[in-house]
Parts: sequence; C-alpha cells; structure tokens
Amino acid sequence: MKAVLSSLSEQAAKRFADQTALIVGEKELSFNEIDSLAARFAGGLRKNGVQRGQVVILHLPNGWEWIVSYYAIARLGAVVVPANFLLSIEEIAYITANSGAIAVIAPRDRCEALTQTLADAGAREPDLVIALSPVAVAAQETIAYLDFDSLLREVAVPPVEVEPDDLFTIAYTSGTTGNPKGAMLTHRNVFMSTALTATVHVRCPGERVVSALPFPHVYGNVVMNACFLVGMTLISTERFDADWALQSIERYKATLFEGVPTMFYYMLTHPSLSHTDLRSLTRCTVGGQTMPVAKIEAITKVLGCPLLELWGMTEVAGPVISHSPYLPARHGAIGLPFPGVEMKIVTTDDSSRTLGIGESGELVVRGPTVMRGYLGNAEATSSSLLEGGWLRTGDVAQIDAEGYVHILDRLKDMIITAGYKIFPAELEQVLASHPAVAMVAVAPVKDDLKGELAKAFIVLDPGLRATEGEILEYCRKHLASYKVPRSVAFVDSLPRTSTGKILRRELRS
Repeated sequence: MKAVLSSLSEQAAKRFADQTALIVGEKELSFNEIDSLAARFAGGLRKNGVQRGQVVILHLPNGWEWIVSYYAIARLGAVVVPANFLLSIEEIAYITANSGAIAVIAPRDRCEALTQTLADAGAREPDLVIALSPVAVAAQETIAYLDFDSLLREVAVPPVEVEPDDLFTIAYTSGTTGNPKGAMLTHRNVFMSTALTATVHVRCPGERVVSALPFPHVYGNVVMNACFLVGMTLISTERFDADWALQSIERYKATLFEGVPTMFYYMLTHPSLSHTDLRSLTRCTVGGQTMPVAKIEAITKVLGCPLLELWGMTEVAGPVISHSPYLPARHGAIGLPFPGVEMKIVTTDDSSRTLGIGESGELVVRGPTVMRGYLGNAEATSSSLLEGGWLRTGDVAQIDAEGYVHILDRLKDMIITAGYKIFPAELEQVLASHPAVAMVAVAPVKDDLKGELAKAFIVLDPGLRATEGEILEYCRKHLASYKVPRSVAFVDSLPRTSTGKILRRELRS
C-alpha cells in the first residue's frame, strides 16, 4: 500500500467491506458506508471549488461527519487542518487566517461566529463555509454557504494521485505563549505514524477499540486511521465520560481502550468500576503525559491487562515511542523507539553534544514521521529542526542501557529553587503513590529568596482524607529535602487541555 491517506478509506472498504467501522451513540457505519459518503462529500467539495493542495479547516466534534469530511479532504489531495472543537472562535479565526484556508467545515453557530470574527478583524475570509445545518445569514458575495447534507448528494469521485511527501495536514500546536504554530505533516508522516503504531501495538482486524480521544489530536487521529488501516471497529463519543467508557467496554466487549492519564484516573475512582466486566480487554494505551508508576500499577491490576505507555507529539504526527504487549512491562519507562525512528540525548544548552547512557538531557528524534517545519515560521522551524534532520522535542529524558526511553519532564516545566533543578514529574511520581491521592500536579510559585518553590495541587480519592502535613511528611521520606514541595493545595479538579492533559502552566497563577 502506498504511504498516502488519499485512498485509505477506499482501501479499507475493499478489504473490510460491510464490517462495522464506527459506532457513535446508537449510529453504526461500515467501512463501505463511510467510504461511499466520503466519495460523495469529496465530489461536493470539488464541485464547489476545493482542489488538490488547498487548505480546508475541519472544526467538528467527534462523530461520523468528522471522519467522512477528513477522508473526503484526503481523497481530493487537499490539506486538512484538524481544529479541536473546544478551541475558541478567536483561536479558530487565527488558524483560518494563518493557514490560508479556502474552506471551513463547522457547526452552524461556529460558521456564523467565525465569519463575523474574521470580518471584524479585516482578515481574509474563506471562499466556502459548510455547516452541519443550513446557515441563516445575510447574503454575501464573497462566501458560499452550504449545508453539510447537500454535499453528500453529489456524484462520488475517486481518490486523486498524490505523493507520500505531499503536504497533507497542518496540525496546530497548543501554544503556551503567543499564537499556536502550524506543524506541516506530509502523507508519509501521518501514514507511517499510523502504520508503526498499529505494528508495535499488534492491532488486528476485527478488534473493538473504545476511545474518546479527539479526532483532531494527533494520537486520536492515529487511533482513527489505524482502525481503517487494520480493520478495527472504533467506538467513540464527543466527550469523555468514565461511565460511558466502562459501559462501552463491557457492552461491545472491547479489546482495547485508549486515552490520556486523567481518563484512567476517573475510571479508577468511578463507582461502577467494581461491577463492570472488563475481561475482554487485552491491553490499553496511554499517552499525552507521563504517568506515575503507582497509578499504572493500580490501573493494570484493576483492568487485568497491560497498560502500554507511549510518547509522541504533534511535530512527529503521533506516537514514536511505545511499549509492546509482546515485551515485559517496564513501568517508569515510556518504551522503545519505533522501527526506523532514531533517538538521542543532547545537552540542553548545546544540541551538538550527545550524551551517554543514563545521562539526562533533551530528547531529539529523527525519522519518517518528523514534520517539514512550521507554516510561515522560519525562525521557529530553524530552532526546532537541527542539522541532519533531528527534531528538538523540548523533553528532558534519559536512555538506559537497553534502549528504553525515560521522560523526566518538559524543559519549560523545570522548577529552579535556589539553583537546584526540580522536575515536577518526579515529585508527582512520589505524590501519586500516596494512597489518598487520586490526581496531582506540581507547579512553581514565585519566591523572593529562592526564585521558585514547588507547590503540589492534589485531588483526593473520593472517601479518603489527608492533611498538608501528612502529605509533606510522606514526601520527606521519599525525596531529597530540596525537592519536597513547600506547600500543598487540595482542589476538586485540575485544569486540563481539550485532550485531557493536565495544564501545569495554569496552576502557576
């Protein structure tokens, strides 16, 4: 199979035909049905001016419409910008203008708000806006408003011929400062991340996968594409809910559940967990953030199957490091590099200096999934892509003697207390092992004398209690004195991104 996405849904229809591809709510669609819908929707896009190489914003919640739109855009050789549904209108407006998109697919209210926001800012508006239902707006000469269903009634078109190194996706990072950057990913990048993930995780035809990961997120996208590549059934929903996840695993006898750490935390403390039948699960995957070993052990015990940690990022189109169900569990490491992906550790202040086994520095990677660069941002591209095709990840890591990668933390999250370097993830590992702690995040607070101090934000396990003094005493038994948090705040929840990752930067304020 050629390493392109333009024909993926067509190939899936030929290979898996009437097998169920997707279940969302009570709606089920086969591979044949999704490919047929995508072919007609692509015909509608082409009829209304979308051509190969042109940019289309896809801003819908998880659902069959998202998948049909995605494979329709791919079918035309156009460029998809998967915009998370939880982004604000201002963020979508920036992405639309920055990417030079000629078309937007979104719900009706978002379409109206987006075009108004762009007009108010004097920014270029898209030529075509496609809404899930008819848009009631004043007639405008420069924009064509169409409803989603009307495009599904057009004549089907076959996939265009594209090359693996053609641009396929502009994936915008969740910028911590300033505006997000658009990582340019080719067909090869996305296909190889999908294929390698499917291989390492031993994904097989006929499996049933439960996942609420957002389709626009690189890992949610790989989960979806892997189902079409391998022939698995994807059971999804618009937003994660622990009760939905547990019921879906039992109802559909799911073999695989995929999520981020917070999803597993909520499942672990859900009241129905103890009487839910999870015996169909053969493995689960978790990514997005490193997970404390104590929580991994608790989850694997309850779920009765391996929990495979993985690591990836937007700039590499998804995962590039993971554990395999065929290998012994190595909790505390995030796994081995994928075949064909190279990794090394360099010093944080001089990327030309490579470090040895067990030494801590910045993780850099290269291989077939590394992005072209950032759209229209030569400065950011040159600072991230090093000579020889190496990509700086911004993660502090170690590689052990057996090749396993250990992520210590994000460089930007490092806390410096009186000259000592403290990684929040190390403190979180210890705090998470306390029996009363359900979730925890550590962030810096300013200090006039020492610069920064570590503060722990803790969500307690329902029904259990702990005091600040008890938590700090527990830390003193397991951490060097300078690493012990200086204070503890007990909270009901932790701030999270649209994909469920804990936002440490919001805790700073």
